[in-house]
Amino acid sequence: MADRVTVIGWDGSPLTDAARGALGAATLVAGAAHHLALPEVPPGAERIRLGSVALAARRIAGHRGTAVVLADGDPGFFGVVRTLRAPEFGLEVEVVPAVSSVAAAFARAGMPWDDAQVVVAHKRTLRRAVNVCRAHTKVAVLTAPGAGPAELGLLLDKVHRTFVICEELGTAREQVTVVTSDKAADHTWRDPNVVIVIGGNGGRTPAGPGSASGESGGWIAGRDPADGPRGWTRPADAYDGPLGEGETDLLRAAQLARLGPRVGDLVWDIGCGSGAFATEAARGGAAVIAVDRDPRACARTETAARRFGLQVQVVHGIAPHVLEDLPEPDVVRVGGGGAAVVEAVADRRPQRIVAHAATRDDAERVGRGLTEHGYRVECALLQSVQLDTRVWTETERSVAFLLSGEMPPSGATR
Repeated sequence: MADRVTVIGWDGSPLTDAARGALGAATLVAGAAHHLALPEVPPGAERIRLGSVALAARRIAGHRGTAVVLADGDPGFFGVVRTLRAPEFGLEVEVVPAVSSVAAAFARAGMPWDDAQVVVAHKRTLRRAVNVCRAHTKVAVLTAPGAGPAELGLLLDKVHRTFVICEELGTAREQVTVVTSDKAADHTWRDPNVVIVIGGNGGRTPAGPGSASGESGGWIAGRDPADGPRGWTRPADAYDGPLGEGETDLLRAAQLARLGPRVGDLVWDIGCGSGAFATEAARGGAAVIAVDRDPRACARTETAARRFGLQVQVVHGIAPHVLEDLPEPDVVRVGGGGAAVVEAVADRRPQRIVAHAATRDDAERVGRGLTEHGYRVECALLQSVQLDTRVWTETERSVAFLLSGEMPPSGATR
């Protein structure tokens, strides 16, 4: 095992005395090509071109001497330190940090970033990173080959955002470019790069690079989870008009509990009505596409999303046909369309689906359709009675069958 392992962050600025001292004593140096070309790297040291960090960690673990790992930005922020410290390698490391590439990107744009979401996009996580960009007004994306600005722009599709693309930060080839998301695919971008994705309705996010929001700042990085009133659902009078039979408080709360929408998810709300469920799903940080055949329902949903400062994409059309061009969902609420729409949704294989029915016959049809598509199905009869607490008399009664389908993990038996 190496006698000493030092991880040095590099942001293009001159190395600190501590970093130069560690490099000068190194018998093994691992890093990217531009790191290994630094004049401070000892000519006699063994050099490892850093591709797989895990492979480099194994080499370092078997090295007898002093090792240095060079990495861009802050190596403890979505960087190599986590892998090097993994138990299977047994390495104890010292870290000399630098400015993270995310901090450098926001500095180049002249924007605060305490209210930004930060995500990593590679081929496995690209879709979830895009969903965060759909749902939030300020996101920094640490990209990878095959999951860069062009791919982000293509997957955002009809969702308009502004991209601040920072290529090769800290090097002589550094370049900062501002484009709209629909234009990002028209260009070849150099790696490594960081993309700041901004835009959408509401929130504290400024309109563009260099602008000021006028806010004094929050108390927690990213989105404030305390925004808005407590509770999973809002009262009906928050949505400017009557709610449909499938939009009662109890039913919405149960649907949210079954689906569990979270950051990185894409939620479909089919038959969005007033927009109550769509906005409440978006409050949890999920990306939401709300669909309705009634233009008035679409307008109500857009209004509700704007009022609450949430990002909801609204699509006017008739299900199931309109669903064909939508990106793949993680969880789906079917608020209208019955068994035919539920089965069309099940063809897309989301992790979870919820629907409701007014009669037992309708509930059985929906349940059979979900079961035939391989879902584990649960059904509950929900009854809610509203009481006037001044005189304790009944004011409203609602009864509905709640159906939920969960796709078993691959290889699980039903």
